[in-house]
Amino acid sequence: MAAPALAARVRDVVEPVAVAAGLYLEDVEVHGTGPKVVVRVVLDLDEDELGAVDLETIATVSREISDALDGIDELDSEYTLEVSSPGTSRPLTEPRHFRRARGRLVTLALHDGRTVTGRLTRVEPAAVTVEPEPVAAKKGGPTKARPPVDVALADIAHGRVEVELARAMTVDLGPEDDDDEDED
Repeated sequence: MAAPALAARVRDVVEPVAVAAGLYLEDVEVHGTGPKVVVRVVLDLDEDELGAVDLETIATVSREISDALDGIDELDSEYTLEVSSPGTSRPLTEPRHFRRARGRLVTLALHDGRTVTGRLTRVEPAAVTVEPEPVAAKKGGPTKARPPVDVALADIAHGRVEVELARAMTVDLGPEDDDDEDED
């Protein structure tokens, strides 16, 4: 079976497993032949959900996908299965990608050469709204808020989610975050 046909067959088998787990099947790739076949499956949450697919869910669904793939005669029994979520490196190219990135810091490269960076606050069918980060005033003065920017999806060449390490360090992780304090 040719690679595109095999990938389509894999997609047909994997999609019901993803849907049953409450996930969206983002992508399926099949590379190689014989015992060197690699099947890559990318799963995501529904576009209306915030957050990311947790590792426990990926592990559980991976086992279910493996069981389902074992029924495809065209796959050698020694294929390698890789199941992942898109992560922040996924480019924002489809409306559902922008909906999944709501609340995140994004950089949008526009077709006219400009870029827009800020927090993605709204996604409509034909446009997104980005709130630029406030600009620090000179000499320790107050920060200046900048107005939101509406950008038509058709004007976006590509977009990406920015990794916010400083913000991640300030996120409250809940009760487990306080364990060290209890030992004093």
